[in-house]
Amino acid sequence: MKRIEPGPGLRDLRERVPRESRGQESVWDYPRPPRIEPTAKRIRVVLGGVTIVDTREALRVLETSHPPVYYVPTNAVIEGALVRTARTSFCEWKGRASYYEVRGGARVERDAAWAYEEGPLAGRIAFYAGRMDVCFVDDERAEPQPGSFYGGWITRDVVGPFKGDRGTEGW
Repeated sequence: MKRIEPGPGLRDLRERVPRESRGQESVWDYPRPPRIEPTAKRIRVVLGGVTIVDTREALRVLETSHPPVYYVPTNAVIEGALVRTARTSFCEWKGRASYYEVRGGARVERDAAWAYEEGPLAGRIAFYAGRMDVCFVDDERAEPQPGSFYGGWITRDVVGPFKGDRGTEGW
């Protein structure tokens, strides 16, 4: 079966169709290597009862078998909420990531956010949704991607199965 890409005018049609009636994106249609794209959706991150991020200037990273990861401009994070830690990791596509302690209200979450200092994601940071009080995409509460390593945010717009679920270690 051949996938038919949407033609011109689809964006206008989507604006008239209620959101709950729109189709979902399958994470199995996302590319590898990953694609980076801007989103106009409002991204909010709350920790310790404090909104530490509220922006419409995020990028989302789409990679096969993963829900989107949202990277927000570091200047969209409230002052004092991020402290760099010694932890690093390496992605074959995005490079070396540095990790951050995240502070909000009386809560402190170590290594709960990460950023790449070089490449197209430089100047942006992503948060583990499961380590925050709550994360929102527009007004929908995002669920964390399963597993402790991956940082995708699951909303009703995406469908899995997702890497990180039990039994997916070999994917």
